[in-house]
Amino acid sequence: MSGRTGRPAAVGIVGASGMVGLAAVEQLRRLGVDDLRLGARRADLVRRAVDEVLGGRGEAHTVDATDPAALARFCSGCQVVLNCAGPTYLLGDTVGVAALAAGAHYVDVAGDDPVLESMTGRGLAGTDRAVVVSAGTLPGLSSLLPRWLAASGFTRPVGLTAHVGGIEPCSPVVATDMLLSMRTGGVAGAAFGEPLAAWRDGARRPRALRAAQNTVAPHFPGPVAITPFLSAETERLAWALGLRSVDWYNVHPGPAVRTELARMPGYAADPATDPAQVGVRLRRAADLDLHGRTPYYLMVFGLHGQSTGGHRTATLVLRAPSSYRLTGLVGALAARAVLAANVPPGLRAACDVLDPGEVVDEIRAAGPDLGVLHIDHTDHADHVEAGAPARTAAASQWPAAPALSDDAEEGVL
Repeated sequence: MSGRTGRPAAVGIVGASGMVGLAAVEQLRRLGVDDLRLGARRADLVRRAVDEVLGGRGEAHTVDATDPAALARFCSGCQVVLNCAGPTYLLGDTVGVAALAAGAHYVDVAGDDPVLESMTGRGLAGTDRAVVVSAGTLPGLSSLLPRWLAASGFTRPVGLTAHVGGIEPCSPVVATDMLLSMRTGGVAGAAFGEPLAAWRDGARRPRALRAAQNTVAPHFPGPVAITPFLSAETERLAWALGLRSVDWYNVHPGPAVRTELARMPGYAADPATDPAQVGVRLRRAADLDLHGRTPYYLMVFGLHGQSTGGHRTATLVLRAPSSYRLTGLVGALAARAVLAANVPPGLRAACDVLDPGEVVDEIRAAGPDLGVLHIDHTDHADHVEAGAPARTAAASQWPAAPALSDDAEEGVL
């Protein structure tokens, strides 16, 4: 432990030395949140984060998220605990339960439905603390940005098409989360989502779409592979906006990563698979795809529906050098909102408590090092009957993979 000790911390960050954790620390400092407590398994890395990111003005703690005693010590005295550690499907609600036991509020950049279900099963739904999960890029921005787009002049949004993905470094923890998400649902057995499914007229329609490789995706350079995937978060988004149709595609531009993703169902089906080794293979594949290329992450949302002038179509494009940095921002914004008592007690997803407009404003305020956001609108005076959005061509079949979780970096493996 180093820095200030014995004082209450506004926000304690678990996993503070990982790519997401460091980004969250940077954004909390930019947002004016002081009194930060940084925690990670490696003391040297967390001390370096305090010195280099916070200029020495913060606490550095050694904490393993799988060690109950160390986790309890870390959470004690924190007003808010922000979890940037993973793998999510291994840690589950461990950090959240420890935070609540210490009297702190809790924010998780991942978490998703399984964590909410698990905490509900423990009788924590009536907690007097605020618990916010899915405060990252995917899930998180994946629902916040379409909500903001729907509020930009639409009187009745009807159909959404999303293309999300990119080429960037990959943590082994990300691969572990992917593998475990294919093997594990929530406490009620609910899966994270369904490959190839789409949203049609108020319900999930299985196998409505096809995966493809060597195809094109809007605003993505060069040939890519696309994998349709309807997540639980996207289903809630469709209900919230009253959408008739949603086509969601995870986009994989790198051929080496595509090859590993195609093998994921086989890895998941084999109980002898070592998740750590799968993570190493995926990390190497990402490095191979990145060779000679600039990392990028794209979120492209196309929405159509009715406006006061007739029919409206709109496209939102967010291009970022890193999804990890975007996740750090959303996590920091959720922690700040909780710290400011702008989030009521209870268990909630970030998309239900954060103001989409404020999130967009903060993306723009953070500048191009975080991301560049662009939006186009087209209005047609004549009424056009709204139908399903245009499909992306699927030239050939490709094995489906689950949505890539870009939200946890600091691991326990």
